[in-house]
Amino acid sequence: MASRWADDEADKAEALRRKQDKEEKKRLKLQKQQQAGEAARAAKEASERPAKRRRLSNSEDATTEDTARTPKDPEKERKLLRFEGGRWAPCHHRSNFETLNHIEEGSYGWVSRAKDIATSQVVALKKVKMDYNQDGFPITALREIAILQKARHPNIVDLKEVVSGDTTEECVLVMEFLEHDLKTLQEDMHDPFVASEVKTLLRQLAGGVAFLHDNYIMHRDLKTSNILLNNRGQLKLADFGMARYIPPPSAPLTQLVVTLWYRAPELLLGTPNYGTEVDMWSMGCVMGELLLKTPVLPGTNEVDQLSRIFSLCGLPEEKSWPGFWRLPNAPSLKLPRGQRNKQSFDRTRFPFLSGAGVELLSSLLSLNPDDRPTAKAVLEHDYFREQPKPKPSEMFPTFPSKAGQEKRRKQSPHAPKRGDAPGLGKVDFSSIFSAQEEGEKGAGFMLKMA
Repeated sequence: MASRWADDEADKAEALRRKQDKEEKKRLKLQKQQQAGEAARAAKEASERPAKRRRLSNSEDATTEDTARTPKDPEKERKLLRFEGGRWAPCHHRSNFETLNHIEEGSYGWVSRAKDIATSQVVALKKVKMDYNQDGFPITALREIAILQKARHPNIVDLKEVVSGDTTEECVLVMEFLEHDLKTLQEDMHDPFVASEVKTLLRQLAGGVAFLHDNYIMHRDLKTSNILLNNRGQLKLADFGMARYIPPPSAPLTQLVVTLWYRAPELLLGTPNYGTEVDMWSMGCVMGELLLKTPVLPGTNEVDQLSRIFSLCGLPEEKSWPGFWRLPNAPSLKLPRGQRNKQSFDRTRFPFLSGAGVELLSSLLSLNPDDRPTAKAVLEHDYFREQPKPKPSEMFPTFPSKAGQEKRRKQSPHAPKRGDAPGLGKVDFSSIFSAQEEGEKGAGFMLKMA
């Protein structure tokens, strides 16, 4: 047996083999490192090179592969499109509108008709009245702007924008222009609206009020001068200076709201808590005014207003209006006790109104606020389903606009001017009657437009 320390040929061969294996491992490791470096460089070049785009041109210079892979000059690359998003910007100035004529002065602003210089669109401008005795912007204008921005409905006037004036204290509301308001229109009309037209107007009014009440908004100043109408038969509510969101039931509210002729009896009696029922009373007053073409309850003061209300709707009693005597101003009233049960709603004031119409009007003008229907209930009333049906708005009559300074044109001869009377000269009238002798003779007929 050979010794393990002997240096023979077998040991030399084994040492050579191990050395070769070690060198092969080093070579493979170095080759793997080189491949990894080349892959990293290729990835870096690919990230720096612009993405290859599909060529739509059939030109000869675009057919070669080298041209397709050659990166373009950065200076000739197309720039990315940038779109401006919503951001704060200064509002328009009143000088962008040309004032055409003044319409009226309200409690909270001046209203005029104007034209947008850029679009030639006719709009209504309402300049807010500033109360210089109190600091800050008027709360009525803030409420009107906030409510009109959220109240988007076909029967509510559209607030387009708010523009500034020459001074920082001037604020102008830009709203859509409508040709009429019901008060001015009825004053210029010869006859009141017919039953079908009243139903059309009342149904649109109830639709706008229902939208407000569903969104917890009280108008608190419904009257014919705040109800606008255009020449396409569309009615819209306007003037939200007294409007506000409905507060919690326990929150006190001011009683000095709603124009006197349209003010509910509970407001006249000083109630600190009320709701949407005050708008329904005003709707009843508007309905009666549309039927009579004159205000139903034109009181001169609060006492006279209550007297007219009791004369039309009857005297209040504890059975029909529970809690009436607990109102702040009720104890100061002296009512006849013997005639309370004998009086009810005076339907003789509306002789041409149907039974369903009287029932709707009497419920809207109920002394007890809890007995008044909601605006949604008004829309479902039988009054709108009986004959005559509401007239379609497309068939609604048109009238000359007083706000637009339109006048009814009448063909009439001018007054004679000073000078000599013109002579007739020689005129032959024989040709006028020659055609009648040659035509057929008969009784004939005539169509009459009903």
